[in-house]
Amino acid sequence: MCGRYTQTTSLEALQKRFSVFAPRSLRIEPRYNLSPGQDAPVVISSPGGRKLRLLRWGLLPPWAKDSSAKELINARAETLAGKPSFQAALSLRRCLVLADGFYEWRSQRGSKAPVRFTLEDGGPFAFAGLWEARQELKAFAIVTTQANALVRAIHNRMPAILRPEDEESWLDPSARDPQLLLPLLKPYPAERMRSAQASARVNSPANDGPDCLRPDAAEPELFI
Repeated sequence: MCGRYTQTTSLEALQKRFSVFAPRSLRIEPRYNLSPGQDAPVVISSPGGRKLRLLRWGLLPPWAKDSSAKELINARAETLAGKPSFQAALSLRRCLVLADGFYEWRSQRGSKAPVRFTLEDGGPFAFAGLWEARQELKAFAIVTTQANALVRAIHNRMPAILRPEDEESWLDPSARDPQLLLPLLKPYPAERMRSAQASARVNSPANDGPDCLRPDAAEPELFI
């Protein structure tokens, strides 16, 4: 499960890290509490090369009759190839969902305490993503996989973070065999990640600012 994440890296840094073109009109603001239904930066492959675009988090499956159908924010790696909701996207419409952290919640004294997971160096990375288009709306879902040892202390699932050397393979439009794509979705190494307690402000999608990353003063800091 992945229900909230962060993307605070500048547009210039994202372009450099992911070797991607962005139109001059594109504006990307730091996001400290990205939530389903909001627009977020993704990288897609096109005949002209990689492109950076803003897509909405939460896609409608291709068979949905109208926009009232339930939006899908996550896609389980283990069942992608057999799910009608994701089969076509797995073959034809894969993307990199750009992030620099994600949240999971730990039970703490009768409430839920958010914990932010990042890479060891705190830098940007890519979740494996799938996207669909319905008329003018383009939207994505984040692929999830089994949790590594660090995340498992809180939750048994985590987003499928792609290793940098696997990002090109995930985007490659000529790669359509699930047997070649699914091995890319293994848990990211726990020893290359870190975690830190975040603020309870993350619990509400209405909150989005640097203070989301800071532990609440009244709460003892949580170490995992």
